[in-house]
Amino acid sequence: MELTDMASAKQVIEKFWEIQNDHDYTKLSPLFADDAVFEDPAIGRVEGKPAIEKLLAGLTKELADKKMHFEVLEIAGDEHVAWSRWLWKRPEGDIEGVGLYKVANGQLISYRDFYAVPKG
Repeated sequence: MELTDMASAKQVIEKFWEIQNDHDYTKLSPLFADDAVFEDPAIGRVEGKPAIEKLLAGLTKELADKKMHFEVLEIAGDEHVAWSRWLWKRPEGDIEGVGLYKVANGQLISYRDFYAVPKG
């Protein structure tokens, strides 16, 4: 799926999940706007595309040999806001989460995940 500046939030998140399980998180970079904010319970708040790109590169390296993946369960949204429900499939046990996303001009301006952070 090719995205345009007019892509809806739902289309952007569908593309995100299409790329996600390739395990090269750097491929997600074009989906983020220059002033995007990324929030995750285990990672914290990351502001701006350069910082998000650094995070994505780190995740690619860190998660390369882990036996895990994500499975999207459902995606819904409209032109500006989307959400997804997903499973983080891990050998230690699955974790269910929800993502809330805001999009402007075909790019993510806000990415926020909600899930219980695993202990240990």
